[in-house]
Amino acid sequence: MVYAVSNQRTAVSGGIDRYFKITERGSTVGREVRGGLVTFFTMAYIIVLNPLILGFATDSEGQLLGGGTVPNLAMIAAGTSLVAGVMTILMGVVANYPLALATGLGLNAFVAFSIASQMTWADAMGLVVIEGLVILVLVLTGFREAVFHAVPAQLKVAISVGIGLFIALIGFVDAGFVHRIPDAANTTVPVQLGATGQLSGWPVLVFAVGLLLVIGLWVRKVKGAILISIVATTLLAIVVEAIGDPKRWSLTTPAWPDKVFDTPDFGTVGEFSLLGSFENAGVVTALLFVFTLLLADFFDTMGTMTAIGAEAGLLQEDGTPPNTQRILIVDSVAAAAGGAAGVSSNTSYIESASGVGEGARTGLASVVTGVLFLLSVFVAPLVAIIPSEAAVPALVLVGFLMMQQVKGIDWDDLEVAIPAFLTIVLMPFTYSITAGIGAGFITYVFIKLVRGKVASLHPLMWLVSVLFLVYFFINPITSWLT
Repeated sequence: MVYAVSNQRTAVSGGIDRYFKITERGSTVGREVRGGLVTFFTMAYIIVLNPLILGFATDSEGQLLGGGTVPNLAMIAAGTSLVAGVMTILMGVVANYPLALATGLGLNAFVAFSIASQMTWADAMGLVVIEGLVILVLVLTGFREAVFHAVPAQLKVAISVGIGLFIALIGFVDAGFVHRIPDAANTTVPVQLGATGQLSGWPVLVFAVGLLLVIGLWVRKVKGAILISIVATTLLAIVVEAIGDPKRWSLTTPAWPDKVFDTPDFGTVGEFSLLGSFENAGVVTALLFVFTLLLADFFDTMGTMTAIGAEAGLLQEDGTPPNTQRILIVDSVAAAAGGAAGVSSNTSYIESASGVGEGARTGLASVVTGVLFLLSVFVAPLVAIIPSEAAVPALVLVGFLMMQQVKGIDWDDLEVAIPAFLTIVLMPFTYSITAGIGAGFITYVFIKLVRGKVASLHPLMWLVSVLFLVYFFINPITSWLT
């Protein structure tokens, strides 16, 4: 009987290994589980942050998301976790890629403050659904993948490096280590060390301890280094909050909640109107909003999946990940699903790199992350105790790991080096992956043009560069057309 049970477990384990190609990719089940855990803890902040971004913005009728005039934060958090969980599991099972999805930062702010202010929340989420469906069509027709293949390999490397710097900056900013200088300072310097030019407050100290801890564990090659640092730093934060007077946690106050379990409310799910925006805001305005959402979503994912693949050593000879079309299909469906659930477009998360840094190489890690998102629907109070100061040290470390790819760029070739440079620096400087990619593409085409090498350009590079020009100048174009 013992042998039968043992053989059954071995068969199950072998089946999982074969399906996800765990051994083939040089990983183990343990590493995939750890990677999935780390990715979840690194991006669990979205469960708290998305409600804060969407929950306080009013639509054209003065209504808040979810209805009424009182913020429905718990409702938005439940919807956020639900869609993230389902779509991340789908990414793991269908595409077998260590990539997690959730509501896109930047996209949710654009929906809340630019789109919803001109129509109802249902209309705004309807536009998100339309954008996701349009991208899905572009994937199924092969257009999105064709654009990906048209991008020069060294520009793809630059995208990965730029994202590395970008997420490192996110880590420093979210921890309060780097701080925006208030406009009242009358200075041209946009950021500085801390809030006053000096580090201050217990939360920043907690971040610094967490950063040193994860670096120390990493250089000592401790298994589970990132996960250990997140858990240990969270416990430190809870102690600091209990005995001190830190006050300035950047997002979540790390205090043990009154209750661990809660009943979810999915009131935002299904609250969308596909065509209402065209009637209420006008056809031109609605189409321009869809175009802006589409372009940002389109290239963010391209950059993210390339960076994850490069860090995991999964990219093929042409610089593309395995199962590229499946990855893009799931990502497109996620965009529409986020709108249909009333929590804004879902997209691939660069924070997945933290799980890859922990050893994740297959979709099993995504399944683990997705299951944790679904469980967080019920234990949101417990998830919410993790302060960003405890999670973002992992982003700084992963930023370093991704920066190492910069040696893959030929800095003596100006046709590639200048676009690569602009791609790399503009991502952190503009706080936008899309802006960096767009600047790199436009500059690459421009240099080929002035050097008389137009024939060497892929036609899709011309098309994409024109679209990026429209993207960068969307405001004057909108004013002119309306």
